[in-house]
Amino acid sequence: MMFRPGPALALAAALVVLQSCGTPEYRTERSHCEAEWQLKIPPEYRHVPVTKYRDIERPSGETICETSGTTTRCKPVMKTVSVPYTALERVDTRKSQRDAQVASCAARACAAKYGNAKCEI
Repeated sequence: MMFRPGPALALAAALVVLQSCGTPEYRTERSHCEAEWQLKIPPEYRHVPVTKYRDIERPSGETICETSGTTTRCKPVMKTVSVPYTALERVDTRKSQRDAQVASCAARACAAKYGNAKCEI
């Protein structure tokens, strides 16, 4: 069975990303570096197959029956199962290379202006 992160994990990851954004000064330097490196290493998009998952309801094989007077009604018990499927996603194949250069550029700019790589005053 594949691990699929839940909402709590996604929220924790988002908080880490937000905290890592740094100071307003760092964000300014990073913004300048992103513009520079977007020109030096432009995006190169490709469609790549990825595995995704969707939840569907399937009968579990059990039934719940209720009797009212002389009538008995039975309903199947449903269970949720995760089903993998393949989809094509548009991916920038140069993103990781560009992101590394942007991070390095921002750290250098911060070190030059503020004496530290995080632009902390």
